[in-house]
Amino acid sequence: MFDLRPVVYVIGLLVTALGATMLIPMMVDFFFGRPDWTVFLQSAIITVTIGAAMSIATANGVGQGLSIQQTFLLTTMVWVALPAFGALPFIFGEIQARPVDAIFEAMSGLTTTGSTVFSGLDTLPEGLLVWRSMLQWFGGIGIIVVAMVFLPELRVGGMQIFRSEAFDTMGKVLPRAAEIAGRITWIYLGLTVANVLAYLLVGMTPFDAINHAFTTMSTGGFSTHDASFGFYQGAPEYVAAVFMIFASLPFVRYIQLVAGTAQPLFRDPQIRAYLGVILAVTLTMTLYRLVANGDHLEHGFREGIFNVTSIISGTGYASVDYQLWGTFPVVAFFFLGLIGGCAGSTACSVKIFRYQLLIAAIRARIQQIFAPHGVFTPRYDGRPISEAILSSVMAFFVMFVVSLGVLAVLLSMTGLDMVTSLSGAASALANIGPGLGDTIGPAGNFATLNDTAKWLLTAAMLVGRLELLSVYVLFTLRFWRG
Repeated sequence: MFDLRPVVYVIGLLVTALGATMLIPMMVDFFFGRPDWTVFLQSAIITVTIGAAMSIATANGVGQGLSIQQTFLLTTMVWVALPAFGALPFIFGEIQARPVDAIFEAMSGLTTTGSTVFSGLDTLPEGLLVWRSMLQWFGGIGIIVVAMVFLPELRVGGMQIFRSEAFDTMGKVLPRAAEIAGRITWIYLGLTVANVLAYLLVGMTPFDAINHAFTTMSTGGFSTHDASFGFYQGAPEYVAAVFMIFASLPFVRYIQLVAGTAQPLFRDPQIRAYLGVILAVTLTMTLYRLVANGDHLEHGFREGIFNVTSIISGTGYASVDYQLWGTFPVVAFFFLGLIGGCAGSTACSVKIFRYQLLIAAIRARIQQIFAPHGVFTPRYDGRPISEAILSSVMAFFVMFVVSLGVLAVLLSMTGLDMVTSLSGAASALANIGPGLGDTIGPAGNFATLNDTAKWLLTAAMLVGRLELLSVYVLFTLRFWRG
């Protein structure tokens, strides 16, 4: 019989930890003299009590490890439980958000999507702004651990290609998964601190610097201002672009760099391809702005690299409404968001390594057509790609496209127009943040959408963040039959 106790035990521990962190925004509100500090105290008591009860009640079922079934279920249920409790301060707080809006915001935070249903951010209590940023920061580190420890073991979407990197290559330095998570935490924290200092140096206030560092390193995109980075144009855009790139590189390379091995960081085909795409699209966008919009070089390049990096990494910051640039940038940004960053980072979407594997498979197939008797094996980073990995990647692409189409149709059935439906589906499933159009574009938000659309998008954010198949497998009879 399927034993749920280990899953509930771990979720209980994480819920308890989440509740404890609510004391941080409580102290922020208390410091600024906001009455909302009692809301966080109330939310923390509820969350810690329920989380502790879950763990205590199931502690007798904890064994030495988790089965594949339990790991699949745990991976998904963590991202269901934490947003549910993370939404409490939004429900009880000054804005008194409805459950659908509160859970949407919390899910958007923990999945680092960055879509928001809140407006008037400039006047919200400081504690709530900090809580939104903290949710994204926690979600960023959480997804790195999932991508490095769980997804390769679960063989989801071709992630098993990184099993040797996560466990064999690092085995001499990091013998246990818990130690991997520990090393990630310190590197993630160090980069966040560096990001805070960089924002301070270019003129951000300490409060904004901390909040934006949290949401930059998590590639989440929540801001403390309705204008997002339009409030801080200039040098902060360059700083944000640099750290968004840092956050969307494989964290295993940082671990190896700290361990004294720098070569993998510079030889990683993911990193080379990712930086190449950013450079190529940025230069193209800059040239377009110069010719079509009459912009000057520095401003065109700055707006180009900031928004290109923001979209491809899935951060979702906006410094301007790029829909006003013309049709070409809008179409380019739509497809750019479907590329994504590197596997094992806080970035989202399809991930660039899957496109590399797809291109390698196509190249091998073309060679086979011209030389039917030859043997051509697709390779990635010099290593042959197994049929199992290719099949997994192909399945991911198919499921992504099908999911995108189904979600867009369902959204249109709720009364949304075509642009809002399609771009909303893409932004949620790929965890990008802003969509297109007047409603959910870079100058708008998701507040005016109907409740059904919000629930659909909330579910899509979860599915997209966990690489689709790790969630879909829970809905098969074979999974529950063992």
